[in-house]
This record gives sequence, structure tokens and C-alpha cells, in this order.
Amino acid sequence: MFRVLFLLLLFTATTPNFKAQVVLNADGAGNTYELINSVMAPNYNVVEVPDCGHTSFGRHIDEIFDSELNKHVFRFFAHTSEDNDRCKTFDRQRTEIKSYDKSPDNLIGLEGERVIYKWKMKISSDFQVSPNFTHLHQIKSVGGDFASIPMFTLTARKATPDRLELRYTSTNDQNTIKTADLDLLRGNWVSITVDLTYGTNSNYEIEIKNTATDAVILYYQNSNLDNWQAGAEFARPKWGIYRSLNNAQDLKDEAVLFADFSIEETSPLSIDKVNLVNNAINIYPNPSENFITIENSNISFDGFTIYSVLGKTILEKQNYTSNKIDISSIPKGNYFIMFKKEGKVVSRNNVLVH
Repeated sequence: MFRVLFLLLLFTATTPNFKAQVVLNADGAGNTYELINSVMAPNYNVVEVPDCGHTSFGRHIDEIFDSELNKHVFRFFAHTSEDNDRCKTFDRQRTEIKSYDKSPDNLIGLEGERVIYKWKMKISSDFQVSPNFTHLHQIKSVGGDFASIPMFTLTARKATPDRLELRYTSTNDQNTIKTADLDLLRGNWVSITVDLTYGTNSNYEIEIKNTATDAVILYYQNSNLDNWQAGAEFARPKWGIYRSLNNAQDLKDEAVLFADFSIEETSPLSIDKVNLVNNAINIYPNPSENFITIENSNISFDGFTIYSVLGKTILEKQNYTSNKIDISSIPKGNYFIMFKKEGKVVSRNNVLVH
């Protein structure tokens, strides 16, 4: 059966205000892992499942037809007794998908980028939770001292009443910043939108709505969060069911449904504050193939970053005082250079390397 790759790239390479969107939809039974990987990291594997320890069950993610949405959806399994964390850790179990360093650039979050994540999810009407973590979504850093703990999670937890928690940290001490009654999610399809800018003093916004009624179940917005863990190379999303077994008596076998994954990324070069300082510092020659010279200017800077048109960091320097930048190692193409002073952008320039 020919499988349709729901990969949509929308961008304009001639302007820094491009957007890129990747969409992953279920398309029918069979080859589910292959479909997920073909979108999230072609030729690599982003599927984290306990198949190795529970071989008799088979694959822990498949696709079924859902009559309410009138389409195929993804089904993620977690079995209390048989499953673990990929035969590596046995006090927890994981069935998740993610983006990671093998994923295309527009599926990982870089400092300064605004990314909008959307998906639908349905937990069972009798979904059970424990006092420990049951993560349904994570945003994690790769690299740095705090990579082991997610910046953001949506965690279901046993409480009075049971609740869905939005948890956050920019370091290693995650705290709950918003909750919702888990009964509002049980048995219902919900639509989830996360809109955040990666960086310090940045915006994070989440809305969870009942798909059928449009009723808001959870909403949170903060325009002054530290959405970047120190030393991180990039940030990435995860979806699925990842839960502790420390109180396994509170849990049961579960099948969580997901649909309509979307990652829409805006280049860090399209941030409003950057557009206000276009070409404040003069550079020449442009185009260039070896060196860029910085013309005398009343704008001071202490570092710079050169980005590709897809927002990937190509060259970065801090504590930089020279008036020349060596670009001889950069492949031919269009780039953007952001000059910074004490971490703030003071000029954004186009650079053509030839």
C-alpha cells in the first residue's frame, strides 16, 4: 500500500519572515513506525517503545479508524506488567515519539525561534494515574547541564480530584504552574496548541479545548518565562505515554490516541525586535566569499550568530572584537547574521556567500 507522507513545507527563502510547517497524520493500518520516521527524521528512528521486552504483543504504536474524528489516528499502548523503558530502565515505561538531532532543522527549536505545536489527544474514560509522573507531552533540551529534565510537561497525576498538570522549569526544579480536572479529558478528544518562543524573557502559551464542544479545559500564558535551558543545543517535543511504575498498583493497561501532529516554526530572524534593527551595522563586501568587514559604526556588539534561511546556526562567536569575520568555510548560499550586545540583538543583516 502506498503511504502518503503528510509533509508540508511552507517558506519563502527571500525574506527572513518564513514559516515552515510539518504535519504528521495517520493514514491507515500497517507500517506506522515507518510513517512516523519518514516525517520526523527520514532514514532514522524517533520511535521509543518497549517492543524489545514485550515481543509477543508486537508494535506498541499502531493506527485505527476513529469514528468521532472520521479518520485514522495513532494509538499508543502502555501495559502495566509487561512494558518498560526500551529494556534500559525498569521502574518506568515509555511509548513516545519525538524529534531529535537527526530530524530536519525545522523540527527542532533553536534559541530565538517561535514554534507552534498542535495535536489532538484522547485518553480513555477510565484512564488511571498514580501519584508519580504520567507524561503525555514533553519539551526537552538537548545539551547543557539541564538536559535530563524537561522544560515543559503535560503530566497526569493522582490527586483529589485527579488532574492534568502543566509543569515547567528552566533549570532542574520542575514545578506545576497550571492544572485541570482530569475528568474533563477522560473519554474526550481534546485539541492542544502550544505557542512558545525559545529564549529568556519569552512567551509561552497553551490552550487545551474539548474538540467536540470547543470548551476550554486549560489555558495558560506568560510572556516573561525563561524558555531556554543554559547550554542547550536545541529543544524538541515528545508525545506519547511515559509513566513511573513506582505505584504500579494504581495503573492499568492504557491506549492513548493521538492525531494531527503539527510543528510550525518561525525563523528566529522574523522576531519583531530583530526586524526593528535591520542593517544597523554596515558590512561589506556583500556578496563575499572569504571575509566580511564591519564598517565603523556607532552600534557596538560583543558577539554574532550566522543562521541559514532555515534557522540553523552556522557560525557563532562571543566576546568578539575584530572588525572582520572569516566566512571562507561557509558553503555558498543566503544567510543572516545577527549582531548581539549583552545577549540582545542590535543588528540583523543579510549575507550572500558565493
